Amino acid sequence: MSEKHDTEVLIAGKVMTLRGNESEEYLQRIAAYINGKIAEYSKVDSYRRQPMDMQSILLELNIADDLFKAKRQLEIVQEELDNKDKELYDAKHDLVTTQIKLKSMEETLKELQYENNENQKKIVKLETKLGVSANDK
Repeated sequence: MSEKHDTEVLIAGKVMTLRGNESEEYLQRIAAYINGKIAEYSKVDSYRRQPMDMQSILLELNIADDLFKAKRQLEIVQEELDNKDKELYDAKHDLVTTQIKLKSMEETLKELQYENNENQKKIVKLETKLGVSANDK
């Protein structure tokens, strides 16, 4: 298991120490995301007029909304990937089926060509025999 380590981050102007298994870079990105949300909402007058506990709840709701939207987007992408995988499987199946049919048709063609060749030989023999018989008379 990864070793836990402390990372200092700045959130809403306050230095906080976070402890976890994640990298410092990852934790700094999380802090930057939260600071971005705070900055985004701090520009809205109706948000600034709310008590601090209500601001925190609104911020939490917005972050949860982002999370749910990201999860839904991930589900959509996963569904699209699953559909593409199925299409690819179906295409491969069709290709194999077509290759089998092609091989069968090639074998049939070879047999028919051989048969045609044999028939051509028989025709030549019969014509030769017929020509010899006609000359004998």
